[in-house]
Amino acid sequence: MALHWRNTPTVNLALQGGGAHGAFTWGVLDALLEDGRLMFDGVSGTSAGAMNAVLLAQGLMAGGPDGARSALRRFWTAVADSMPFEVAMPTADGKDMRLAPAMQLMLQWTHYFSPEQLNPFDLNPLRRILSAQVDFDRLRVHSPVKLFVAATNVNTGKLRLFRAPELTPDAVLASACLPTMHRSVVIDGEPYWDGGYAANPAVFPLFHECRARDIVLVMLAPLKHSATPQSAADIKSRMMELAFNATFLREMRMFAHLRERAARSSWWRRGELDRRLAGTHFHVIEAGEVMRELSTESKVAASMRFFEMLFALGRAHGSTWLSGHHSDVGRRSSADLQALFY
Repeated sequence: MALHWRNTPTVNLALQGGGAHGAFTWGVLDALLEDGRLMFDGVSGTSAGAMNAVLLAQGLMAGGPDGARSALRRFWTAVADSMPFEVAMPTADGKDMRLAPAMQLMLQWTHYFSPEQLNPFDLNPLRRILSAQVDFDRLRVHSPVKLFVAATNVNTGKLRLFRAPELTPDAVLASACLPTMHRSVVIDGEPYWDGGYAANPAVFPLFHECRARDIVLVMLAPLKHSATPQSAADIKSRMMELAFNATFLREMRMFAHLRERAARSSWWRRGELDRRLAGTHFHVIEAGEVMRELSTESKVAASMRFFEMLFALGRAHGSTWLSGHHSDVGRRSSADLQALFY
């Protein structure tokens, strides 16, 4: 098994954030791990993507691919079990989740009260779950993959990337800190909010710091919506989504532009950057048609029924991508960056 794992093609993973929707990424990772034909060099994640990245690394460190599958399932199960009451219920058509009245009331309070007022003791079940399930002391030294966890400095707006040697529970919590629901996480004297404001996720470290030349983007945010928002609530939701994805879209547009320029250059005139860009392959696994149907409030629907539904969708999309594009890894891009991002 170990020999097979060493000899498989290697990819980098870029995992978007999206709250409860991150269970879709869990399903994608489960499919890739079960298939066993890929190994991972670098993993960049934001918010829920950071959680998935860290649990993936922890599981690989403790027990290889099977250990990673178990670690991810334990984490998402623990998140669902940590809720003190039923937070969400399926809609009549079973395609979405509606929040329970108590959860709706709590979200309404966030419009009028700060996290310090709503949660004076700064209680966060994710801290307990991460501390119990991740051996951060060992992971900082022996992570089997290069990790890049994104957080946003509240006072400067700058991106901070926490790499494996810097990882603590606070670093991961900072990446998932929604300012209306949680206090800023202070690290080295600086306050941090959700990494989605600065990178969702950061792709450049996978390009600059990793040996693997294939980057797989696991996307939760739809690249295109079918309808323009009309209600006040829908407009606010779209504004938040645009704010969270603007930096990522700009970064991917830059990659698309530079790759196009490199492709137009004669091979003898290419510099090191052009050659590296030409040799980097991009792949995308996303469920835009599914995510477009989900309400924004479902991102806080920490329900195991919802997680399992998204997990199954992620597995299906991961398996479909493997069937259609595994042979592309190491040879060519299976995603057209120009068409997707430019």
